[in-house]
Order: sequence, then structure tokens, then C-alpha cells
Amino acid sequence: MSKSYYEILGVSKDASAESIKKAYRKQAMKYHPDRTQGDAEAEAKFKEAAEAYEVLSDLQKRRIYDTYGKEGLRNSGYSGPGTSEDIFSHINDMFGDIFGFGGGGRGRRRDPNAPVQGEDLRYDIRITFMEAVHGVNREVEVTKKETCWTCEGIGARPGHKPQVCPSCHGRGQVIRSQGFFQVSTTCSRCNGSGQIITDPCTDCHGEGLINRSKKVSVRIPAGVDTGSRMRLSGEGEGGRRGGPPGDLYVVIHVDEHEYFQRDGQTIYLRLPVSMARAALGCDAEVPTVHGTAKLKIPAGTQSGERFSLRGEGVPSLRGGGKGDMVVEIQVQTPTKLTKEQKELLRQFDELSKEPNEEEGFFSRLFHGHLGKQKKKTEDSERVANG
Repeated sequence: MSKSYYEILGVSKDASAESIKKAYRKQAMKYHPDRTQGDAEAEAKFKEAAEAYEVLSDLQKRRIYDTYGKEGLRNSGYSGPGTSEDIFSHINDMFGDIFGFGGGGRGRRRDPNAPVQGEDLRYDIRITFMEAVHGVNREVEVTKKETCWTCEGIGARPGHKPQVCPSCHGRGQVIRSQGFFQVSTTCSRCNGSGQIITDPCTDCHGEGLINRSKKVSVRIPAGVDTGSRMRLSGEGEGGRRGGPPGDLYVVIHVDEHEYFQRDGQTIYLRLPVSMARAALGCDAEVPTVHGTAKLKIPAGTQSGERFSLRGEGVPSLRGGGKGDMVVEIQVQTPTKLTKEQKELLRQFDELSKEPNEEEGFFSRLFHGHLGKQKKKTEDSERVANG
């Protein structure tokens, strides 16, 4: 009894299309003639796997096969892959990058005379913290290859045309037969262009592109951050043979700020406050990325406490308003005191103490420690005495 298509590929009947493709890829790699040259059994398994994949990868053929088997496929007009070209036509798409298949009746061939779009470019730009918050206009100078005005990107002198490459006959690929395969490689004479320029343009020397510097105006919107990327359409390198230019991608890098920190749309600031103002409470004038704002600091505020200022953060790139600003209080302990200040602090300290405050703290600490030690000793004796 012959194996089913599912058994050939080693998958279950309910396997997904992706699982079937992976299983076929594995079989094709294992039994590919380039790896098993002269092995008739491997070649037969390779063809067998290709036939199984051709049926199971086609939804309609798979449905007929699942219901009526191979007999149903034959009755529906399917007589098998037939020629080697039919068997392996789908391999061009799956393994083209690995084995370099090309040519063939169904292989897609690039038109060497078709317009070619220009390459995209990247430009890294550094801006300040505040410029990122508020947005800024910058003018950058980009050196790039632009379409040659003399030959209009063709590469040949005006009045002349490129000639068809005699080695690949304009295909850009040189095709060699290996058994029932047609293996193609890039033509070394024309570098895959399919053309030979016998009379090159005197300005671009046959390349079709010329290096030029251009100043480009860049509008950087408010709210960008490091890693933000902007696309300027058509500001990349010029195209060839009438093709459109590529795009310019501007990548943003933002400098750090001396005082402000940022996380998304939220701004963080550590605000120094004197010990007295923190204890008594006060109204503070707080610097923000948009100017200044008033913050009410309640009496008894401790160092590390945080307060939020709504709408004092970074604007959203997608609209929807600004983020918030978080202010963290840093209570400052004075370091340089006059005699009078020291005396006043001593008086304040004395007035602030609760009766026997220190003695009570150390007493609780000491007796708590002794209590734990005593309990540990009693537990050990109880275990020792059974």
C-alpha cells in the first residue's frame, strides 16, 4: 500500500498550511539532487515530496484528496505533476535564495530595462531636550546620489542607448542546466543589468547617478524622543532609468537635561526644599519644561515624597494633550551653620523631644532582644529534656 501524501511529508491530516510547508522544506533540503547527486532513491523521494506538497498546499486539491483520495484527483482532471518543470516550479519561490534557481518557463524574470527606484537614506540628527519637547525646524545637508540630468539616469551619452548584453542576452542571468534543473547566476559581464553601456555619459560615467549635496528642511514635531524616526518622501537617492527617488529617514537622538528626566510623556524633577520650609509647608515656584508652575508643599513633607503637576509633561506625538510632571521633594539638611543657628536648632531639638524618648526607645529595643534570647533558651532546654 502506497503512502499517503501526509505520511510522505510526515504531518497529520489536520496540519496547517505552514506546518505542511515546513515539512516539505525539510524533505526537499534533505533529498535535493544538489546534495544527493547520482542517488536515484533520493531523487525519487524528492519528486514524491514535491507531488505531495503540490496537492496539500492547494486548498481545492487537498479537499478533493481528503474526500476521494488520489482517484478523486484523477477524476477531477489532475494527472500528477507531469514534467520536471511542473514538479519543481514552486521550488523557485521557496529555495531561490538557497540554491539560486532561476530561468525556466515559470520563473519570474526581471526586466533589465525597467525603472529602478532609488535607495533609501538614513540621517541621524541630535537635538536638545527642550527641542524634543517643543519641536524644532532644522535644515540638514545630505550628500546623496541623484539622477544624472545629462543622461536622465540611463548611463549612456545623449543620442546613444545601452546595448543588450551578449552574454546573458538581456536577461541579467546566465542559465546553466544541471540534470532536470536550470540553475541561474548573475551575469558577471553586465552585473545583472542585462545591458552594456558602450558610450557612457561623460558626467556620470555610465552610472546614471551623480553625487550631489542638498539642503533639506526637517520639521521635527513636539514630543519626539531618542529613536523616533521621520520619513521624508522622495529625499533619498535618485532612481535609474526614470525610476522614482528613494526616501530619507531622519533618526532622532535627544540630549539629556541637567535637571529634567523623561519617561514617555512624563517629566520628573527633584526639587530641593529647605528643612524649615518642608516642616512648615510652603508654596513653591517650580520650573517646568513649559515655564513655571506653583506647587503647594504641605507641612511635614518628607524627603522623597512626590507630587504631580497635571499637563506639565511632554506633548503626545499622536495628539491628545500633554503628560504630567512628577516633582520629588529633596529636603536639604543645612551644612554651614552660624553659632546662633546651631543654638536655635539645639533649643528646637530639646523642645521636640518627648519625655524619656530616647530611653524608651533603647529600653524597648534592649528588652525585646533579651525576650527573644530568653525564649530561644527555654525552647532549647525543653527539647533537651524531652
